[in-house]
Amino acid sequence: MRDSFDFTVSAALLEWYDRNARAMPWRTGPAERAAGVRPDPYRVWLSEVMLQQTTVAAVRDFFLRFVTRWPTVQALAAAPDEQVMGEWAGLGYYARARNLLKCARVVTRDHNGQFPDTYDGLLKLPGIGPYTAAAISAIAFDQPETVLDGNVERVMARFYDIHAPLPGSKPLLKEKASVLTPSNRPGDYAQAVMDLGATICTPKSPACGICPLREPCKARIAGTQADLPRKTPKKPKPTRHGHVYIARMSDGAMLLERRPDKGLLGGMLGWPGSEWADDPVEHPPLAADWKMVPGEVRHTFTHFHLILRIWAAETTGQDVPDHLITVGKHNFKPSDLPTVMRKAYDLWKGQ
Repeated sequence: MRDSFDFTVSAALLEWYDRNARAMPWRTGPAERAAGVRPDPYRVWLSEVMLQQTTVAAVRDFFLRFVTRWPTVQALAAAPDEQVMGEWAGLGYYARARNLLKCARVVTRDHNGQFPDTYDGLLKLPGIGPYTAAAISAIAFDQPETVLDGNVERVMARFYDIHAPLPGSKPLLKEKASVLTPSNRPGDYAQAVMDLGATICTPKSPACGICPLREPCKARIAGTQADLPRKTPKKPKPTRHGHVYIARMSDGAMLLERRPDKGLLGGMLGWPGSEWADDPVEHPPLAADWKMVPGEVRHTFTHFHLILRIWAAETTGQDVPDHLITVGKHNFKPSDLPTVMRKAYDLWKGQ
């Protein structure tokens, strides 16, 4: 139940946002919204998927390349999988790219190219979970849904001086955020809270002196803002090891393999190799004079660290197993490889 205090808070934040909204290529700013310009649901959806576990700075160029190459959801749905996966390389979390294509094709085939305009309708699409459904329905369709990302969690924890640690406090933080979400301009409000967390209510050294919510903020009053939000300590990430094999043919072509659709780097082209384990067994993909490349590749995934040893060989291309893919010298683009595979290529190339 909203009272006059809640209205005052959301109004103050919207007033601040109208003056200070960040300019982003996927965003319809407050001045445009006031002039009647509606956000493009395709661009909102695409940006939200890209921004999952990735920074705004990292996403900006990827987003612009995507919308230049595929300006509509129908264009993206018609794109070959390998082209989309290649453009995605470098953003990580490749399951997002696979779900991106699935979602684009469902929207094109089953919804006539139009995204559903409700939270429940969006939630039924591939790759769209509760957060993304709330963000799209609020930002693209001005539905009064509560959007709770890391920035909003931090703002709510400080505004209400909530000391219960994340992630267990998420339901409470969402409840508090929901109370403040206005029925008027909920899309702008959702972006306002995220902008506040990204630019003023930052993880370290929050700029409380210029915050539009500084007066009623309970953590500022208590002097606890720098300690919030609290988080349950994470378990140390394990380290796994593996071997990858880079084979170049006499004509300059490279031998790669496509990884299984499910699992890490699913559906991506990469170097053949061993399993990733505590003590992996060397597993060359074909008979050749394999030589270990000096050095190692280190990469961190969400749940573990990975250390790879690189083996290299020149081959005539005879007796190449069927599961390997020959990529011609002029068609091979290291930039299309997922980051960890590109690191392996760079180590080999630098020898």
